[in-house]
Amino acid sequence: MAIYNLGSINIDNFYQVPHIPAPGETIAAGHMSVGLGGKGANMSVAAARGAARVVHIGAIGAEGAWARDRLTEYGVDTRFIVDGTRTGHAIICVAEDGENAITLFTGANHEITSDLIGSSLSEAQTGDIFVTQNETNAQEEACEMAKRLGLRVAYAAAPFGAGAVQAVLPYIDMLILNQIEADQLTNALGLRPDQLDVNDVIVTLGADGCRWFDNQNGYVNDYPAITTDVVDTTGAGDTFTGYILAGLDRGMPMEQAIRLASQAASIMVSRQGTADVIPDLKDIQDRFGVS
Repeated sequence: MAIYNLGSINIDNFYQVPHIPAPGETIAAGHMSVGLGGKGANMSVAAARGAARVVHIGAIGAEGAWARDRLTEYGVDTRFIVDGTRTGHAIICVAEDGENAITLFTGANHEITSDLIGSSLSEAQTGDIFVTQNETNAQEEACEMAKRLGLRVAYAAAPFGAGAVQAVLPYIDMLILNQIEADQLTNALGLRPDQLDVNDVIVTLGADGCRWFDNQNGYVNDYPAITTDVVDTTGAGDTFTGYILAGLDRGMPMEQAIRLASQAASIMVSRQGTADVIPDLKDIQDRFGVS
């Protein structure tokens, strides 16, 4: 089986700051670094490190060729990452308490063509997983195509836009979003997560863990977070999502996939960075004694 990810690829510029700047405030960064990021790239790396076969669909500029090379090094199939104008990038301020503030430039992430999506999904098989996020164009078209081809379609609703979620709702089997996003969606649609026509809805609750709505069976269960020292929360949600999909792709039941993803996310928040520091299965085994 395989996971097909229509996902963003960004160059992440990190700035260590004493606190998140207030409007109009200028503060000095104590350290600056550059790494691979983008919600899509993070999820692809996480799923690949979770032992899934991952095919990434995306676009970069000439200055981002190293990002494609790095994804290949991490085990991601990059044949469907094409050349665009300028690679997307992010300015990420990380405070001493681990919280962050992020500014995004979309760049080539919004230059995905129908032909690229069709070419990549032509290799997919019924039962494969398709995932996308709200950092590229063509999300609705790709979800519709994946659903028609018999793939299990997942949507990570970030950065959140109620209109973007509503557009893909007819095609998705799984929706992953945080509590704030879930509340915003409920306000926009008048429907709670358990009332959505989506088989599986997972709401992440930060330090309180996550909640899984199994809407096929009317089942709701909470999963506690794993206590850890938080260094940087950037990419933790993407790691969680990638690992859930990897677990499902490997045949795990949802509960086991969620527990594995929670372990991966707990390691991720103890590290500084994004895609380059996502834990692999050996990291999880070393920490928790499981794989």
